[in-house]
Amino acid sequence: MSTSTHDFYDELVTTSQGFETATPSEILHWTFERFGANVAMACSFEDVALLHILLQQRPKTEIIFLDTLGHFYETYKFVDQIEREWKLNLTRTKPGPDADAWPCGTEQCCALRKVEPLKRAVQGKAAWITAVKRSDAATRATMPIVSWDDKFGLVKVNPLANWSDDDVAYYLRDQGLPEHPLWAKGYASIGCAAMTVKPAPGADRRSGRWAGLDKDECGLHEA
Repeated sequence: MSTSTHDFYDELVTTSQGFETATPSEILHWTFERFGANVAMACSFEDVALLHILLQQRPKTEIIFLDTLGHFYETYKFVDQIEREWKLNLTRTKPGPDADAWPCGTEQCCALRKVEPLKRAVQGKAAWITAVKRSDAATRATMPIVSWDDKFGLVKVNPLANWSDDDVAYYLRDQGLPEHPLWAKGYASIGCAAMTVKPAPGADRRSGRWAGLDKDECGLHEA
């Protein structure tokens, strides 16, 4: 590892540690100051809190929606609404032909319908922004706010890392922002239609994801 590379990694660690009490807006401000326009945000449109915060700073930022070809109808309709009303610079990825043999719920579905399309979409970018939170799952409890993402070959920034579900809900209400229509129907964590159910009363909010499978992550946020 060269000295410059080592210094860059040290910068990311120090920056991440310094952001433990920062607001999402402050984290985004650093991201755009550090990497300019060479940044993209991956957005599932499950909620639009971070998207709203980001657009106030850089409205032309590329927003990436990973279209697995298996989302709920309501999700597609919501994406269309937000893209139109908020005038997004939206990129919709599609899985390659290799995914045809791996429908949602099969062993390679997420790798071919999410991970590989995102790798193509962020190629050449300096950083990508996500809306994942430490409170989402035990697998995310210790994730840094800023880090180097070996899988995708760029910096990963998680401005909402320290937010809770209540923080998101408060922001959406306070700003008068639209909610994903399936929330009103009892869904709490929304992925592909074939593998998403409503969580049982009192169950973890992500318990409805990958119903029937021993799976907690799709591969986007795993080391």
